[in-house]
Amino acid sequence: MAVDAERSGTPGGFVRGPQSLVSGLVLIALAALALWLTRDLPQGTLRAMGPAMLPRWLAIAVGLCGIALVVAGLVRDGHQLEGYSLRGASVVVTAILLFGVAIRGFDFQAFKVPTLGLMIAGPLAIFVSGFATPEVRARELLILALSLTGLCMLLFGDLLNLPIPMYPQAFADLYPAGWSSDGRLRMTAAVFLGLAVLIYLAGRRTASREPIDVVPDEHAGTV
Repeated sequence: MAVDAERSGTPGGFVRGPQSLVSGLVLIALAALALWLTRDLPQGTLRAMGPAMLPRWLAIAVGLCGIALVVAGLVRDGHQLEGYSLRGASVVVTAILLFGVAIRGFDFQAFKVPTLGLMIAGPLAIFVSGFATPEVRARELLILALSLTGLCMLLFGDLLNLPIPMYPQAFADLYPAGWSSDGRLRMTAAVFLGLAVLIYLAGRRTASREPIDVVPDEHAGTV
């Protein structure tokens, strides 16, 4: 059976799915970069996870997905390469850089950013990266940023106890002196998740109040 020209790779050629092949190679390159950057970090064990365990195993998973895509591009007909826009890549890279600068701070000569922690860096990176697509919706993006940040604070700070800055010191000082660090963390995460739920419910209530246009049936009552 003939394969649609828009989807097939080069007929009889070595690469049958160029889009899958290139995507897989990019994922493999990203995985290799992540493994190289975490080469000096201790991995730890499942009982006492080190800072390299999560990113290292995520990199391995990404690399395996890349290998699968490369194999698919060689053995299965797929899409041809299409034109691309630099908007998505540039916005995502900007979001990653902002996250890295904000979470632990940055100090270079006259340019100085204090440690803002995951509380600020998480929503900032998620909200900025959402503008990689022209179909971005600010309310849904804000809900995603708040909920993901709250869950990440509980996962990495409370459950895994990783040494990641969670919030600025000035914010931590707002809590009563008798509160433990775990109590402050859980309360902050609960506030983030609560705000996400409130924004979601407020959006549903607004949508339910919008009038519904009823188009009259021109053939109603006719035989």
